[in-house]
Amino acid sequence: MDNEYFMRIALEAAKKGDAPYGAVIVKNNEVVTVAHNTVRQDCNPTAHAEINAIRKLTANLKNTSLEGYTIYTTGEPCPMCATACVWTGISQIVYGASIKDLMEVKQSQIDISCEEIIAKSFKNITVTRGVLRFECMDLFQT
Repeated sequence: MDNEYFMRIALEAAKKGDAPYGAVIVKNNEVVTVAHNTVRQDCNPTAHAEINAIRKLTANLKNTSLEGYTIYTTGEPCPMCATACVWTGISQIVYGASIKDLMEVKQSQIDISCEEIIAKSFKNITVTRGVLRFECMDLFQT
């Protein structure tokens, strides 16, 4: 299994949401949860794919710590989602399209990278950018 394999799962999840964001959380090379954006469906502005995945997994684990887990997302985590990753202690973030990419295709974004959030935090989270970037960008252009 590699980053592209898990990102493809996130891409499929994104197609189910009311905005093309998908998230997959992985541990030990196994998918442990998958989620998509449900902001409109839930009438909840915090129901981003990453937040939905984190909520689902921490509820199942009955534990707020996600140390040792990796999250794959079709779009770079926004400041809210990046901060949620910090609070859970997630070990790695892997994303496809960057915030700058998303802004170029007129997606509403706050122009602060997840790496800026992490740099100002108390956690060391590894970030891998641009995995299947063009496939992720295609979601936002159709």
